[in-house]
Amino acid sequence: MTLVIPTTPFERAAIRYIRHQHALGKHFVRQQWVIGRLARFLAQRAATDVDAALFEAWCQVRRSTSPTNRRGEALIIRKLCLYRQRTESGCFVPDPLYFPRRTPPIAPVIFGSDEVRRMLQVIDAWPPHPQLPLRKVAMRISVILLYTAGLRRGELTRLTLADVDLRSQVLRIRESKFHKSRFVPLSPSATRELRQYLKVRLASPWDIRAEAPLLGHQHGSVHFRGYVPEAIGSSIRKIFKDAEVHDPHGRRPRLHDFRHSFAVQALLRWYRAGADVQAKLPQLSMYMGHVSIASTAYYLHFIPAIAAAAHRRFERHFWSIARGGAQ
Repeated sequence: MTLVIPTTPFERAAIRYIRHQHALGKHFVRQQWVIGRLARFLAQRAATDVDAALFEAWCQVRRSTSPTNRRGEALIIRKLCLYRQRTESGCFVPDPLYFPRRTPPIAPVIFGSDEVRRMLQVIDAWPPHPQLPLRKVAMRISVILLYTAGLRRGELTRLTLADVDLRSQVLRIRESKFHKSRFVPLSPSATRELRQYLKVRLASPWDIRAEAPLLGHQHGSVHFRGYVPEAIGSSIRKIFKDAEVHDPHGRRPRLHDFRHSFAVQALLRWYRAGADVQAKLPQLSMYMGHVSIASTAYYLHFIPAIAAAAHRRFERHFWSIARGGAQ
């Protein structure tokens, strides 16, 4: 919200609620945007507060978005109204029974090293960009870090030069989701690629201050600016298309499917190496920046390769028992 001087009951309550959430240490970015959008909607209709009819009309404005998004936004407003109800017993509180139902999550497209190799070949074939000379090397290291480190899109774009420690072979991820910071170890191959990228990134005339973005450009500005998540996503979607990365049904991956693929490939490596998978899951959870293994389980998909590896392990240890001849 950008309201400097709240003038209506809704605006005053919204400001109190947002300040309360900030005092609790919450970023509250999306929630603040949703509340601000409702405040502007009410102002356009010369309404001083929200009621059932106005809330329904506001919900109808977002009919083009997914039911899951609309439900999430309605729940944000409901929590604001519940907060108001503590001191304003007669205020309107929307009934969640009438909110849209969540849609099932989209099944990710899981891919592996062969698909990533094709993606890198596509990038390497790009001609130099006259206005974005770092774009080629930036997209190459982006694909490598997303696949080998399982980073979130926002984590990748927020990386600064100070977050890279090549000596220890780690990346520092600062204040990511759930307000957690962590160190992410890099594989030897990813470290080599990152070292090659930095030879270009640290050359003149680019910004080499410690707080400067790791991935960025200077097109249309006198200052070096970091790539925004949308720009990274747009470029990688084109790379998926050009590299013909898709599932058997022709569906192309989303950018977040890098993270799904990272988790699945880690699981597959453990099965093939004969490791104790259950004991390693907390390590994967910590590496991915999750608050619990339950969050990590969302990314663990039982693909045919994992099923085959699990079957071979079972056969190796219990086949004689299944045949009735174990001693």
